[in-house]
Amino acid sequence: MSRLYLVRHGPTHVKRLIGWTDVPADLSDTAALTRLSNALPEGAVVVSSDLLRARFTGDAIAADRERLPHRHELREIHMGDWEDRTWQDVDAAYGSALRQYYEQPGDTAPPNGESWNALSTRVWKTVLELSSQHPALVIVAHMGPILSLVQRAKGIGAYAALGHQIDPLSLTTFDLSQGRLALEGLNQLP
Repeated sequence: MSRLYLVRHGPTHVKRLIGWTDVPADLSDTAALTRLSNALPEGAVVVSSDLLRARFTGDAIAADRERLPHRHELREIHMGDWEDRTWQDVDAAYGSALRQYYEQPGDTAPPNGESWNALSTRVWKTVLELSSQHPALVIVAHMGPILSLVQRAKGIGAYAALGHQIDPLSLTTFDLSQGRLALEGLNQLP
C-alpha cells in the first residue's frame, strides 16, 4: 500500500491557458509553504513535474525529504495551439472548440495538444510506477493531474472531476493499494 500526497504548485497569477507553458510560481507566502511542508510525513519522498512552477514548489516544501528527479509525465495537460493564450483569444480563433473541450472532456484535444484521457493515462502510469517504489510519495503537480486521480478514485466522469476545486498550495491525499485508488482528503489547505 502507498500513501500519495498530491500538492498543487504555488499560484502563477497568469490568466491564460498555460498547460506546458513554463512560468514560475509565486512562492512569497512562506507561512503557507511551511504549513504545507509540516503537513507532509517526514519519511516521504518528493517528486514534481518538470515545469518551473512545480519544481520550485517541490523544492520549497521538501525540507529534509529525499527529492526524486523531476518527471515530464507529471506535467499539466498540454494545450497545444491554445498554449499561453487567453480564453477570449481562443474563443475568437476556434469558435466553440474550447467550450466543447471542457464540457465534453475525454478524447477531444486542442490542435497539437493533449486530450483529458491522454493526460489521465500518462499520470496514472507514472503514479503506479513511482508508488511501487515508495510507500509515502509527495507529488507536486498541477490541477489536471490531480483531478485525473480524483476522477479515478471517485469513479466519476471527467466533466464531474473538473468541477472540483484544487487550490494552489493545496493538499489532496490518496491511498493506493493493489491498483485501487481511494481519495482520503481533497483540496486541504494546511
